[in-house]
Amino acid sequence: MSVKREQVLIEALPYLLEFNDSIMVFKIGGSIMSDRTVLEDFVQDVVLLRFIGIHPIIVHGGGPEISEAMERFGKKAEFVGGLRVTDKETLNIARMVLLGNINAELVSLIGKYGGKGIGLSGQDGMFLKARKKPPVKIQGKEPVDLGFVGDVERVDPEVLMIMAGKGYIPVISPIATDDQGNNLNVNADTAAGAVATAMRAKKFFSITDVEGVRMNPDDPSSVISEFPVSDFERLVQEGIIKGGMIPKVEACVRVVQGGVEKAHIIDGRKHHAILLELLTNEGVGTMISRS
Repeated sequence: MSVKREQVLIEALPYLLEFNDSIMVFKIGGSIMSDRTVLEDFVQDVVLLRFIGIHPIIVHGGGPEISEAMERFGKKAEFVGGLRVTDKETLNIARMVLLGNINAELVSLIGKYGGKGIGLSGQDGMFLKARKKPPVKIQGKEPVDLGFVGDVERVDPEVLMIMAGKGYIPVISPIATDDQGNNLNVNADTAAGAVATAMRAKKFFSITDVEGVRMNPDDPSSVISEFPVSDFERLVQEGIIKGGMIPKVEACVRVVQGGVEKAHIIDGRKHHAILLELLTNEGVGTMISRS
């Protein structure tokens, strides 16, 4: 047993050297956060990475939790083109859930495992700027105004650099601000990708509830371990990447095209999946590279 442990540590050594002092961005969604055991595994991995010299940044969503909260307030969630229609009341509910519940819980868990988490939203230092999304055009219908929904315009990395440099793990809620200081709800995948690009992250992780991109969508054992961004369109045309996987992979493709070295889609339900992907030869999930 001790030999096996030694082999694991030796195998990790070159990766520890390569990743030391690098920035990595982790995007997690509601499917992962709803399972406490899975969430604690994730937080333990991130805290460990911080202690071995990596600077992790977390960006979280919270769509299911927002919809549940809206129901409790007697409001029905409405989506157009996959985006939530957000009036003033819905925006306040989203802020309450994202900042008051999810963000605070993640920061507390980081502290539980010995790390220093700090909760942030785009209004902190105005680091995440957005502009109101134009009305969405739907075939055969009038364009729909989504309300307080934004497109990311700019990320100012200064606040995040300061926090990461002082040993904190930033935990970001995807609430941005416009030039007038108004809050806008932003898609978490888009926000995470913009943060990764602005921070010149070495790696971007999409932590989800699927094993990765499957060659055969019905076979969990057919995960494609790696492919270049140039293969994305072909894989979509061939039906290998389809449905809900398209936006996940598309976000990864964008960050790699934006300068991030590699992006990963991994199954957060697998125990300590981040450590396995980063620090072992075999890895888990799907890695998307430049070439």
